[in-house]
Amino acid sequence: MASSPGPLGDFLQARRALVRPEQVGLTASPRRRLPGLRREEVAALAGISAAYYLRLERGRDRHPSPGVVDELARVLRLGTDARARLHALALGGHTHPAPHAPETVPEPVRRLVLSRTDTPAFVQGRYHDVLVANPLATALSPSYRSGVNLLRAAFLGDRVRRLHDDWDRTAASVVASLRARTGPAPTDPRFVELITELRSGSEEFRLLWDRHDVRQRTAGGTRLRHPALGVLDLAYEKLTVLPDEGQLLVIYHAAPGSREAALLASLTAAPRSEESSA
Repeated sequence: MASSPGPLGDFLQARRALVRPEQVGLTASPRRRLPGLRREEVAALAGISAAYYLRLERGRDRHPSPGVVDELARVLRLGTDARARLHALALGGHTHPAPHAPETVPEPVRRLVLSRTDTPAFVQGRYHDVLVANPLATALSPSYRSGVNLLRAAFLGDRVRRLHDDWDRTAASVVASLRARTGPAPTDPRFVELITELRSGSEEFRLLWDRHDVRQRTAGGTRLRHPALGVLDLAYEKLTVLPDEGQLLVIYHAAPGSREAALLASLTAAPRSEESSA
């Protein structure tokens, strides 16, 4: 049985398959049967030998020089986060810590989340579990409730899919962000178990995970379709709570005086979440 090429080889293979010949100035032949670039095309464009590139993809050489990494990143059209990932892979370091103790939200952060009555807010843990959520967040989506794993909710059910107007873009962004947080080959046993479960239960997740897209999600906009309020155009922010623990404070908000702000305010009459009475 052939051995695995390792994280670097997996990454190069996945990213090579996503680049169309015309994107790098090549003419696509109608007889081309595989998607993306051929190995020898990547090698030529990066200025390295085809034999050396083959060794990189097959894991026989796992530490290309920074200059070679930069050239490969250029040919593979990598963004900032993916380029940083490729450099980390070339160094051979692990990008995810060992397993942690059970997660606890700092009490000041917990009080802050539960005290907000104008914006949906919740804390997401290192494994994408909701650790605490205010009533407005739970009214926005039942998935924003303490104890819910947001990855399972997103890919093993349909509630989150129905909420997001542009689900395909959102799903791709979620998985690219997960790659950014976990590293190319997670070693944390709980992450390994979770990703194995998602790959087995969701072909959509499997295809997105195998693309090796890497992209941080810290802020942006989204369009939600709330079952009672209709379409909501909201902004979101993801703020680091504990850098070493991987906790994020997620806040949705609307422009002051906007239709969305008024609709969010109407959600404050929703039943209080279990966290608010804890």
